[in-house]
Order: sequence, then structure tokens, then C-alpha cells
Amino acid sequence: MPAGNAQTDMDYLIIVLTAFATAILTFFSGFGMSTILTPVFALFFPVGQAIALTSVVHLANNIFKVFLVGKNAQIKVFLTFGIPGMLMAFAGAWLLIQIIDLPAWKQYTLGDSVHEITPVKITISLLLIYFALMDLFPFFSRINITEKWLPIGGALSGFFGGLSGHQGALRSAFLIKAGLGKEAFIGTSVLIGTAIDLSRLSVYYTRFKTSDIADNLPLVTAAIMAAITGAVVGNRLLKKITINTLQRLIAFGLIAISLALGSGLI
Repeated sequence: MPAGNAQTDMDYLIIVLTAFATAILTFFSGFGMSTILTPVFALFFPVGQAIALTSVVHLANNIFKVFLVGKNAQIKVFLTFGIPGMLMAFAGAWLLIQIIDLPAWKQYTLGDSVHEITPVKITISLLLIYFALMDLFPFFSRINITEKWLPIGGALSGFFGGLSGHQGALRSAFLIKAGLGKEAFIGTSVLIGTAIDLSRLSVYYTRFKTSDIADNLPLVTAAIMAAITGAVVGNRLLKKITINTLQRLIAFGLIAISLALGSGLI
């Protein structure tokens, strides 16, 4: 397991470049930063500390994006989806603290890396595949998720966000079918993500030490600045992305992440 605090220039470079690249890629889809960045942090830190450090970068990036695109949010959707999400994020984060040290179902080695298959990863993987297929097949593309389903989507997104950090994929899967325009989709998603981040962080830090952040403040700051720069680049590319392209991007992203999660690669 990684020891923790003595980082090299190469460690900084890997984390900073990952934060920058994922901020660009996830600006449109609304998910993926925690999914990608947490395993990178976990290369250099124990898993609990990696989750805490990633969550700070994730929150800072979301707050910055609120200033960029938050004005486009659909407030009614935010309240309908976000309030259940915030409440269930508390529950998911609490459960994470209870099970974080439990053994995985299965471990295997790929090259020099050890990967784990866990019940949480399998559950999320199956959910993501289901939502991705809804976006790829014509039959499902004619289905709209009405307002009555948004609280359920918010609850699921918040719960799994608190439990594993993977809130954005489920959020995007519901919101992309909610009839929002491109700008409204991204603005609403960012606002909801920020609210859920605040909820789960308040629980995480009853377990993870504040010194985990203070001792690594330069690295966290560098990662935050890289993510913000990536968000600026993503915002400039926004007008070049159509809603159909966005929908397919999310669908293929969901499938890729679900397969990686289910197999224990991430």
C-alpha cells in the first residue's frame, strides 16, 4: 500500500496532468473525474486518503464550474434531483466509512498491479450499463424521464456518490433524458455535483484526518489549478458540442467506466 507523503516531481506531474485532462473530458459529460483521479491518487496514498484528497479537488473544480456555467442551471430540476441527492450522499458516505476496510470479493494481478472486484463496483457497473444502453438503442432514445423519476435518480446518484465517489455517471444518465438543453444540462449537473460533494465531504472528514490535506496542500493546490484550467478549456469547447454528440459521449463513457469498474480495473 502507498505510504503517503513524500512525493517526487514525477508524482506531481502524473496527478496534475490527470486532473487537467479529466477536467476537460468531464466538463461535457458531468462525470469521470473521481473515477479517474481517485485511482491515480491511490498510486501514491492509502485508499482512504486518496478518496479524501480527490474529493477536495473534485469540489474545488465543481465550485469553479458553477461560476462558469451555473447560471444555465434549471433550478426546478436542481431542487427535485439535488435535495434527495444531498440527503442520500450522507447515507452513502456513512456506509463507506463502515465498509472501507472490508475485504474484496476477489483480487487478481495484472502486470505489477493488484486489482479488486467489490460488491459496490459490481452494483454500479450493472447500473451504468443499463443507463448507457438507454442512450444507444433507438427504442430507449424515445423514452423521456419525467419529473417523478428525478428524485429517485438524485437519491441513487447521491448515495453512490457518497459511497464511492461515482456520483456523476448516474446523475448524467438521468439528466440527459430529462429534456434539458446542452447548456442547462451542464449547468444543472455542475450545481447538483457541488451540492453532493459538500454533503459527502462533511461525513468523510469525521473519518479522514484534516492533516491528510494539510500535509499535502501543495499537491492538492496544483491538482486544483490543473483541474480549473481544464474546465476553462472545456468551457471554450462547449459551443462545438451538440446535444446528440453529448448523449453518445456519455453513453460510451458509461459503458467504458462500468466495464472497468466491474472488472476491478478502477
